[in-house]
Amino acid sequence: MSHAVSRLRTQRLARAVRPFLNRGSRAERCPGCRVIPEYCLCAWRPKVAAKSAMCLLMHDVEPMKPSNTGWLIADVIDDTTAFAWSRTEVDPDLLTLLADPQWQPYIVFPGEFVAAERVVSEVTVEEGKRPLFILLDGTWSEARKMFRKSPYLEHLPVLSLAPEQLSRYKLRRSKRDDHFCTAEVAALCLELADDPVACEVLDAYLDVFSTHYLAAKFQLPLDPTDIVHTRLAPHVPAV
Repeated sequence: MSHAVSRLRTQRLARAVRPFLNRGSRAERCPGCRVIPEYCLCAWRPKVAAKSAMCLLMHDVEPMKPSNTGWLIADVIDDTTAFAWSRTEVDPDLLTLLADPQWQPYIVFPGEFVAAERVVSEVTVEEGKRPLFILLDGTWSEARKMFRKSPYLEHLPVLSLAPEQLSRYKLRRSKRDDHFCTAEVAALCLELADDPVACEVLDAYLDVFSTHYLAAKFQLPLDPTDIVHTRLAPHVPAV
């Protein structure tokens, strides 16, 4: 099933001047989940309703990385948009989205790097609006650059997350344990926005993705009855 990140990946591949080479990029992968076909998790794609929406602002090659977790967000949250970030240009559709009165946008970024008057730690939604979380999808250094060099985001409140748990994401480790992958950030936003079921489902789906991805990497067997899969199972549509 096509979604915003899938379409952005297709667009990025179409304008590539050379093959995308990254660790594991030469392996055959399922087009639906980007995992080696023997470990495909398409059958585990969940279905859940959410009050919140997600807007992924993605650095250049992020859509092409098999380990990118923005794809998981788009799998789970129907109202997910994805835009390629550029220092010199901005997609007009992104500006239209940010100006749409049905949304209450928050840019998600650590408050320690932002003027205090812009920082909020709670999601408070006006009547008739829905929360829209803008996630900067890239490495930490790329995300900082995106934040600094996107003037069209400067008027938005900055949602600063202060989670107690450390990141469990194992596919692409940050140098700091308190740096979260994009899907983890989205799940925390859903929790703050009083979207508990969507939060739980996205978090469980991330665990299943990580399990399949690492099992494929190390050629390990999968157990669909383990705690990771059974946690997600109630939210997977029957075939």
